[in-house]
Amino acid sequence: MTSKSTDPNDERTVLTVNELPKRPRVKDVAELAGVSVGTVSNVLNGRSSVRPEVRNSVEAAIAELGFVRNTAAQALRTGLSPFVGVAVLDLTNPFFMEAAAGMEERLNSEGCLMALASTNSEADNEAHLLRSFAAQRVRGVLLTPTDSSLTTAHEIVRQGIPVVLFDSPATPPNMSSVSVNDQKGAELAIEHLLSLGHHRILFLNGPSHVPQAQDRHLGVNRAVKLASQNLQHTNSPIELTEISLASFTASAARSELQELIVGSKLQVGGPTQLAPTAIFCANDLIAIGAMTALQASGIRIPEDVSLVGFDDISLAQQTSVSLTTVRQPMKELGWAAADLLLNSQNPSAPKNIEHKSFTPEVIVRDSTAEVSDSQ
Repeated sequence: MTSKSTDPNDERTVLTVNELPKRPRVKDVAELAGVSVGTVSNVLNGRSSVRPEVRNSVEAAIAELGFVRNTAAQALRTGLSPFVGVAVLDLTNPFFMEAAAGMEERLNSEGCLMALASTNSEADNEAHLLRSFAAQRVRGVLLTPTDSSLTTAHEIVRQGIPVVLFDSPATPPNMSSVSVNDQKGAELAIEHLLSLGHHRILFLNGPSHVPQAQDRHLGVNRAVKLASQNLQHTNSPIELTEISLASFTASAARSELQELIVGSKLQVGGPTQLAPTAIFCANDLIAIGAMTALQASGIRIPEDVSLVGFDDISLAQQTSVSLTTVRQPMKELGWAAADLLLNSQNPSAPKNIEHKSFTPEVIVRDSTAEVSDSQ
């Protein structure tokens, strides 16, 4: 128990527990605003049913009193935490940050907070993170899975914590999912390059254990197979070389291409082991790393090599040569994933599991061109 100091030379005042400033309550806000406690709750939860003038009055009372919501008490009372766990592959990837903006917008509209973390594309990290979210009794989890078996995700669903898969084509019966058709997007990228006359293509993919890399691999090979059938009577076969990088990063792509160029395995226009006229990259960061390595070696884009990315992050338009890429609606993907999670806990909404798939499109910019005679 604290008390006031008895030292006459000590000017500090130490308050007893009973003398500590009283924390404003919802009831205090309601009394000051002249509304019911239920109305204050509706304002705090972002309900659209509150009239604008009433909302303004409540918000003014909140500001005047310095009211801060006790989220821990709310979770104990309602059984629902305001926190939603979000686990993505890589926090440094602008794709996930742009998607997270959409998630946050939808979650905020329901008074929820986002706890964002990265698995670094490691299944062990994913398992640890999901179990940590479960221990905190989060309201739900938005997950970009690394573990294709979804073992830990199934584990926390059985504990009553809903999981929505984000940027994942998986369609388990007990989890909703939101994704872009990665296979179709990769097909579109290859079809674009083939339409420009490119028949020697290098595909820089991500780690082979990641589902997105697996799907883009399938899409690339499907496009090449279909096109090869149409070209079987010509003297211009399609040559595809695929390299799986250690990560979906610019540095991984830059290092790989620099090593190939230094080793004379990638020399545009020469009789070498790899002499592509076009490079398709599994995401825009890989494309940006490839662009840096190529230009540092004097290889021109698109005069010597055409380059295509995947995602259409904001940087894609700002590179030294604006990047042709496969566009994913990142913010819409994030918003849709959060919406599915929140609807799963809405008493008036149907409890059906949903699997939403968005259609990608090729955005043509300056990094691709028709094959020249010198190629």
